[in-house]
Amino acid sequence: MKVNRDTERQFRSVASDLTTRAEEDKDMYIEGYFAVFNNATELWRGAFEEIDPSAFDKTLGNDIRALINHDTNLVLGRNKSNTLELKVDSHGLWGRIKINPNDSDAVNMYSRVKRGDVDQCSFGFNILNEETEFREDGTVKWILKEIDLHEVSVVTFPAYSDTGVQARQAEYNQHFERKREQKKNQLKERLNKCLNN
Repeated sequence: MKVNRDTERQFRSVASDLTTRAEEDKDMYIEGYFAVFNNATELWRGAFEEIDPSAFDKTLGNDIRALINHDTNLVLGRNKSNTLELKVDSHGLWGRIKINPNDSDAVNMYSRVKRGDVDQCSFGFNILNEETEFREDGTVKWILKEIDLHEVSVVTFPAYSDTGVQARQAEYNQHFERKREQKKNQLKERLNKCLNN
């Protein structure tokens, strides 16, 4: 189902176990998975979301930044300047950020990841296409089929944004309100048929 959320930026997080690497030429990197495929995340009890392996197919050519905690003032890298490398494999969206040794914020974040104080990440995007499965047992699952990626972040506290969860809850509530109205109308029709016979 195509969705009209082009202007609604979403954030999703993953427990990734980011790692650091320093090469002989003194280059420092933070690397790990910023998104994992086919792994259902529970938004609330009975509501799940997962990322399809094709979700990033058309978006890695975007001008994407690597940030600290989604703060656009704290840029760690950028794919257009070859300081951020992103690629998709069978597990998910993998990334490597080349740390600027002259940027104290970047060096401090590298040190925090190296010590294990920070080891998780998140990504910011818009939903372009998704599938929704409303199940008979009242549970629901959204599958992100195509997204427009804007940024990846190294984060201290990964979490789904409140706005993303609220949007999902509103969609969930609307679906079941429509189902309830349909049942109500069907009952009315049956009642009318019975009364008219």
